[in-house]
Amino acid sequence: MKVFYKYKELNVVKKKYTTKSIGLVPTMGALHEGHLTLVNKALEDNDLVLVSIFVNPTQFDNENDLKNYPKTLESDLSKLQTLGENIWVYAPEADDLYSNKIEPKAYNFGKLETTMEGAHREGHFQGVATVVQKLFEALQPTVAYFGEKDYQQLQIITALVKQENIPVIIIPCPIIRHEDGLAMSSRNKRLNIKERAMAPIIYETLQKAVALKDIHSPPQIESWITEFFALHPEFYLEYFSIADIQTLEKVSALNGSKMRAFIAIKLGGVRLIDNIKF
Repeated sequence: MKVFYKYKELNVVKKKYTTKSIGLVPTMGALHEGHLTLVNKALEDNDLVLVSIFVNPTQFDNENDLKNYPKTLESDLSKLQTLGENIWVYAPEADDLYSNKIEPKAYNFGKLETTMEGAHREGHFQGVATVVQKLFEALQPTVAYFGEKDYQQLQIITALVKQENIPVIIIPCPIIRHEDGLAMSSRNKRLNIKERAMAPIIYETLQKAVALKDIHSPPQIESWITEFFALHPEFYLEYFSIADIQTLEKVSALNGSKMRAFIAIKLGGVRLIDNIKF
């Protein structure tokens, strides 16, 4: 495994290698089994795997969230070291990607960025798209891997690649869960013992929503979810949406189109998101 802090230095070394395919796994660090599953998938598919570890400042709408985001580079490198030799890590400071101008580029993703996460995190997807494009241009991978837990982000990046004509294949990867169903996330570490024990309720309600679809309409299911969490004040429901998987627009009826149910919850001040095939 090699570690680089400057993308130009990484590319100098990369030129010496003959590689048929290069897989990129972009991360913000605090690696867990979900990240490692993406890396293993990339190792199966490619001759060389690049893992970026960078907490991107332009995608945070909350300064405290950025400040509190876990930074565990030493631990992250130890975990990656166990996976194989064909892994290179890119762990830059912000100025290596952004130079002296740390601000997002302006994109137009239409309704994809104004619903769900976009409605609750102003400017978030502009920052995500900016850093992903910078990573693609700096590291020049042939394929890149993204988890479906951040499904809206996945759709944004797919749109980004098309809009900017970036020659990178986007590979979606399934959500990885703990044994109790909670979707793996770096934010889970911020839950206390009591909150962590309660958190699996989020996925349980998603499963219940799917079970209700044969007898209830999407608006009725949304009402049930809202009422359920109103009875559990430890949780704060930001949104629940049953939406088309392509447009991410809410559906009012089960009309045969492919859908997913999406949820965002605050538990003890920690914001958690999840989704499920519908």
